[in-house]
Amino acid sequence: MTTFAIAGIQLDAPVADNLDRIGQQVDRTMARFPWVRMIILGELCVFGPRPSTAQSMPGPAEAHLCSLARKHSIWLIPGSMYEMANGKIFNTSPVIDPNGEVVARYRKMYPFLPFEKGVAGGAECLVFDVPEVGRFGLSICYDSWFPETTRTLAWLGAEVVLHPTLTNTIDRELELTISRASAITNQCYFIDINSCGELAYGRSIVVGPEGDVIHQAGDAQEIIPVIVDFARVRRTRRNGLLGMAQPLKSFRDAALDYPTYAKGAVSAALGDLGELEMPGAGEVRPRPGADIKVSRIARGG
Repeated sequence: MTTFAIAGIQLDAPVADNLDRIGQQVDRTMARFPWVRMIILGELCVFGPRPSTAQSMPGPAEAHLCSLARKHSIWLIPGSMYEMANGKIFNTSPVIDPNGEVVARYRKMYPFLPFEKGVAGGAECLVFDVPEVGRFGLSICYDSWFPETTRTLAWLGAEVVLHPTLTNTIDRELELTISRASAITNQCYFIDINSCGELAYGRSIVVGPEGDVIHQAGDAQEIIPVIVDFARVRRTRRNGLLGMAQPLKSFRDAALDYPTYAKGAVSAALGDLGELEMPGAGEVRPRPGADIKVSRIARGG
């Protein structure tokens, strides 16, 4: 089998216990699209962005989600929720198979600091196989802003990257650009599912391995069923995007040592940026009129 049906659920979710709401929407998705074999939801859609709701894993919320996967015999990536482990809180996404078993858990490596306070970062990338189908990678929201995360998933063999997101800020447009760039530079499907309503702003996106936008959602609740074609990923990686660029092969073959990744490397330029902290008033945007002046210069006027 080289094709596989995945449905993203862009859930209209409040900041609350959404387990029943998730169950209703999974039931609805499977009733309308019984050929779907995997469902993915947005980051922190289970309870919202509330570290106070952190549970151990395995735990009651995860068990409830496992029963939902088992009920429909589907793979379920239920967004993420806060996990309490070893005295720390992680933003964690379980991967649940059609038997209702947790086959892996991914901890978001880059919490959205300085905003996602008190949340620890994970230390390992995650790929998993769907037997007789292909290999999937998993990352969460802000992880995609660091190209090393998706490149590592591709290096580990991921052909589809699943990416639960929670974005309720004006930078959603930037994330859509990152999603396309991630798919293009790694020649993979990139499936970025956001929530909507009180929790987030929607605009989920599914991108093909040649950077094509297969679907981009609006800002309301939506079910997004798509067919991913693993043969297309393999053909693109073998022959190049649009029959041209072959970035993964070039990355593999280049005899380069990047100083960025040398053990113990220190960047004076990055060191000069200061502490990772909330910017003060007046520090975020340039003074009024500055953008206009730059625009005029750029036009030669």
